[in-house]
Amino acid sequence: MTKRNTGVFYNIRVLLVIISIGFFNRESKAQQYTGSDSTLQLATLENVIQYALKHQPLIQQALIDEKIVNAQIRSQLARLLPQISLNYLLQHNFQVPTSFVNGAAIPLGVGNTSTFQLGLTQNIFSSELFIANRTRGDVLLQTTQATTSQRIDVVSNASKAFYDIISTAQQIRVAQEDIVRLERSLKDALAQYTAGIVDKIDYKRTTITLNNTRASLRSNEQLLRAKTEYLKNLIGYPVNESLQIVYDSTQMERDAFIDTTETSDYTKRIEYDLLQTQRRLLEANLKFYKLSYLPTVSLNGGYNFNYQNKNFGKIYGNNFPSSFGQLVISLPIFTGGRRKADIDAAQWQLKRNDWDIYSLRNSINSEFAQAKAAYLSNYINYQTLKENVALAQEVYDVVQLQYRNGIKAYLEVVTAEAELRTSRINYYQALYELLSSKVDVQRSLGQIRF
Repeated sequence: MTKRNTGVFYNIRVLLVIISIGFFNRESKAQQYTGSDSTLQLATLENVIQYALKHQPLIQQALIDEKIVNAQIRSQLARLLPQISLNYLLQHNFQVPTSFVNGAAIPLGVGNTSTFQLGLTQNIFSSELFIANRTRGDVLLQTTQATTSQRIDVVSNASKAFYDIISTAQQIRVAQEDIVRLERSLKDALAQYTAGIVDKIDYKRTTITLNNTRASLRSNEQLLRAKTEYLKNLIGYPVNESLQIVYDSTQMERDAFIDTTETSDYTKRIEYDLLQTQRRLLEANLKFYKLSYLPTVSLNGGYNFNYQNKNFGKIYGNNFPSSFGQLVISLPIFTGGRRKADIDAAQWQLKRNDWDIYSLRNSINSEFAQAKAAYLSNYINYQTLKENVALAQEVYDVVQLQYRNGIKAYLEVVTAEAELRTSRINYYQALYELLSSKVDVQRSLGQIRF
């Protein structure tokens, strides 16, 4: 590969590769976080999100990627400044070089030489450095946008995991309340059976329902632990520390509603911003190849301290200094058609970027349509199940009262109780699905930005 091919396009590609590596690594397992193990006293949704933005390993890695790219850019642009070097040479000639002068062989030089050279190089014009300087802002912007994209992913996933924990916690609370009520019913049924008022069927039915509810409670408790650990992993929370979720169920219900009249605008998405930045870098890449026919101009200069002596011990006794200055102009004349091929490839990359933007617009429109449909469907389901809870509670209270007065059979109490428990569990699950679909809608609209 020639020097010109190691120019700005190579520099830009190196930076793009670094950024791309950051994207792919974020899909893999994050590196172990070694920072301070701070904890949350009140794990509200807002606090959980803020904690994730500060401690999530993938976000921290994205911030490190920004620093790496910034250092890479400074390293490349350092060539715009004067380059000063110092070279040292110590040489012993076992045989002094000989040249013919007027037909006679005459030794030239001495047995021992030493040279100190102080050199200076200043680049005046180079198409690669010119483009690299012009694109540094976009390269840095791309890394910042990559970090923003990672933040959006973390916030979206953490919010859904938080709502999932709340749904399971509410189901646990329902089971605990049911167990208290069933234990009371079991006590009443056992007393009536002992007194000979009813047979043992009521007692056994209550025992079966109570056992099933306790099993459901234990199952949800295990799920809650697993979901909490999952959330801790999403936000970078210390493994050995407890995370106590705090929420206001009333406020949570109010937060579940959004304006569904908004329309999708793909230009508000971070993915669009990334493609626009990529396009500017590709345009700079094309410009670099179009400018590659221009010469590279630089100034070189040096001052040499030349020490020569036949006696090695006295080598630094005689100094014969020299100095020079150079204007270097390098102009490519024929490259075998490489420049034309590079320009064609760069133009095709721009065309491909156009199709990327077109594809993104369609996918975002489809994503928004699906997210909005899911939200509206979940909203209808939520409203229905919320009404069902009130109706099931009313039915249970009436049937329970009628049973105590000997009007209804105990089987109807069991049925009403099962309907109430199922309605409450379904309600909280519907609320979680509504909140989760709300996050999807906000993300599709580009409203989640941190």
